[in-house]
Amino acid sequence: MKTSIEVEFWVIDRDGSLTDPGDLTEISPQVEEEFVDCLFEIKTTPCESIDELRDELVGRLAETIREAKRRRKALVPLGTPINGGDIAQFPEERSRIQRRVLGEDFDYAKHCAGTHIHFEKRRIVDQLNALVALDPALALANSSPYYKGRRVAAGARPYIYRKRGYAQFPDHGQLWSYVDSVAEWNDRLTERYVEFERAALDAGIDERTFKRHFTPDDTIWTPVRLRKAYPTVEWRSPDATLPSQILRLAEEMYAVVERANESVTIEGHHGFATDDGLVLPEFDVVRELTDAAIHEGLGADRVRSYLDGMGFAVDAYDPLTERLDGQEYVGEADARSLRTTYARRLERDVARLEKGQQRV
Repeated sequence: MKTSIEVEFWVIDRDGSLTDPGDLTEISPQVEEEFVDCLFEIKTTPCESIDELRDELVGRLAETIREAKRRRKALVPLGTPINGGDIAQFPEERSRIQRRVLGEDFDYAKHCAGTHIHFEKRRIVDQLNALVALDPALALANSSPYYKGRRVAAGARPYIYRKRGYAQFPDHGQLWSYVDSVAEWNDRLTERYVEFERAALDAGIDERTFKRHFTPDDTIWTPVRLRKAYPTVEWRSPDATLPSQILRLAEEMYAVVERANESVTIEGHHGFATDDGLVLPEFDVVRELTDAAIHEGLGADRVRSYLDGMGFAVDAYDPLTERLDGQEYVGEADARSLRTTYARRLERDVARLEKGQQRV
C-alpha cells in the first residue's frame, strides 16, 4: 500500500517574524507555496514502504532547512503561528472565490498548518470509514493551543478551521459520517459542490469563473477525502509538527489502515483493533471523542483509552501543544521567540532522524 505525506510549515526570518519562502519553492517540485505568503508545503512522492517514506521526508526536509538557512530563514513545525498578526493571502482566483463565499470566516484558514497522509486505495469504503474513526488521533499531533495569541483549545488549528472557518458550511470543512458505498460518498460531493456553487453565484461570482476553479472533488476541505486526481484516500486531521512525531503517526496509521483492508465492523461504543480487522464505534462516539481530542488533547483519558485500543502507542507521543500551553495570551514578541525556538527544535529533530534516531 503506497503512502505519501504532505506537511505545511511556517517560514520565519532571523528574528522569528513570519516571512515569505521566496525561492525555496524552487528547490524541488515537492516543495510548493500555499495560499498565504508565509506558509509552504513539503511533500513526498508515493512510497512503497514506511522506511522509504521516512528517508524521503527527512531528506527533503534536511535539504530545505539547509537552503532556508542560506537565505537567513527557518521553518516552524506548529499548527498555528501562535500570534502572527495579519497574514497576507496571495491574489489567487480560487482563494478569492472562497473568501467571497465564506466572508471573514475564511481568515481562520490563513492561520492553519496541517499534515496530510495519503493511503493508496484498496477497500475504499472500509478505508474511508477507518480514517473517519481515527479522527481523534489528531490529539497525538496537536502542536499549538493558540490563535492570534489567545488560547482556544489544545488543538487550536482543528478548532478554528472546523468550528470557525466552516461554521456556515459545516459539511464542507467538518468530519463526515461513515458511508456504505463510494456512490454515497460521491453523492455527498455533488451535493456540497452544488451548495457551494449556489453560494458563490449568490455572492456575485460568475458561473463560468466558478466552474473553471472548482470541481466536486475539490470543493470540500474535510478531515477525510477521497481523491480522484490521486489514487488515494487522504487523512487531513493532524497538525503540522515535528517529523519524528509525524513519521511515528504515519507508521501506526498505516498499520491500522492495513487492518481496515482486511475487515471493518461498525458497532457499539468502543472501537478496537483485532488481529484480522477493526471494530469502529458508532459515529456519534467518534464525534464526541474528536471534540475531546480538540479541546483536551491527550489530557482526556477517554481519548487515550480509545487510541490505545485502536493500536496506537499513546505514551510514545509528545504533543508540542502540551509544552506550549500554560498562558491565556501570548504577545507577538513572545510568539516570535517561540517560533524561533521550535524552528531550532525542528532542525535538531531532522538531524537526529538523519542519523537514524527515531525519538526526539
